[in-house]
Amino acid sequence: MEYVDLTKPYAPHDENDELFVFADHSTAASEKIVAPRYSYWKSVGRVFFRKKSNWVALIFMGIIILLAIFYPIFQPYGESAALNPNIRDVSTFSLSPSDAIGKLGFHIKWIFGTSPTGNSIFNALWSATRTSVSLAFICTIINMIIGVVLGAVWGLSKRFDVVMTQIYNIIANVPYVLLISVLVYIIGAGYWAFVFALTITGWLGIAYFIRTQVIIIRDREYNLASKTLGTRTGRIVTRNILPFMVSVIVTLIASELPSYIGYEVFLSYIGVGLSASNISIGRMISESEPSWVAFPWQFWPPVAISAVVSIVLYVVGQNIGDASDPRTHM
Repeated sequence: MEYVDLTKPYAPHDENDELFVFADHSTAASEKIVAPRYSYWKSVGRVFFRKKSNWVALIFMGIIILLAIFYPIFQPYGESAALNPNIRDVSTFSLSPSDAIGKLGFHIKWIFGTSPTGNSIFNALWSATRTSVSLAFICTIINMIIGVVLGAVWGLSKRFDVVMTQIYNIIANVPYVLLISVLVYIIGAGYWAFVFALTITGWLGIAYFIRTQVIIIRDREYNLASKTLGTRTGRIVTRNILPFMVSVIVTLIASELPSYIGYEVFLSYIGVGLSASNISIGRMISESEPSWVAFPWQFWPPVAISAVVSIVLYVVGQNIGDASDPRTHM
C-alpha cells in the first residue's frame, strides 16, 4: 500500500499524465438546460395521433367535409328546370338506384336513385350536408365565444354573478326546443334566422358551465398572488384561468358540434327548422319519411349521413379534448 505524505507541498499535475484529465469549467455551459424544449400543442398532436382510430376518424371527417364543400360547386342542386332537367319527365320520378342508372346512364349522382321530382338524391345529400354542417360550425363558434368570455367574467365578478344567475334561472327553465320553435315562428324560417334562434340563448348553458369551472380555480394560490400584485382581472382570465381550461373548452366544442346537427335534423323534421328553399339533412328526412317504406333509398341516405357526421365529429372532438389534457402528456 502506498502512503501519501501530506506534509509535502502539492506538486502540480503533469499534463502528459494519461491518468488524469482536467475538466473545463464554463459558466455559460452550466446554465444550459439539457431537457428538450416542451411545446404544448406539439404534445397534444403527438398524443392525439398516437391512436390509429383517430387517423381513421379524421380521414372520414375530411372526406365528408370536402365533399360537402366542393361537390355542390360542380354538381349544384336545385328544383328549377335548369338544375333538374328531369322535372318534366314523370318517368324519372322516384327511381331506385339500379333503375336510375339503367335509364339515365351510369353516373355517381344516380347511385342513390332519384327524388319524387326526378332530382339526384346524391346531389341533394351533399348540398344538405353542407347546410347542416355549416350551421353547426357557425352556431358552435358564436356560442362558444360568447359563453366562454361571459362565463369567465361571471365566475370572477360577484355583482355580475348575481344578475346572470337570475337570468339563467329564468331562461334555463324554458325548454330549449320550445324556445327555438317560438323564435322561428316569430322571425321566420330562413338560414340566418335559424342561426339567430339557436344562438340567442344557446351560449347560456356554456357560460354557466365555464362559470362553475372558474369558481373552482379562481382562488388558487397563483391567482391570489396575481390579484395581490395588482394584476387586472382580464389579464388573470386570459393568462391564468382560460389556458388551464383548454381541455374543458375543447370537450365542450366536441359536444356542441353534433348537438346542433341534431337540433337542425329534429326541428326540420317536425317542420320548424329551415325553410323549403334551404335543403338540409333534416328537411330531406322530413320529406322522405312518409314514403320510406315504398322508396327507402330516399330516406336512409340522409339518416345515415346524419348519424355518421354526428358520431365522427363527437369522437374526434372527444379525443382532441383528452389529448389537450396536460396529464396525458407524461
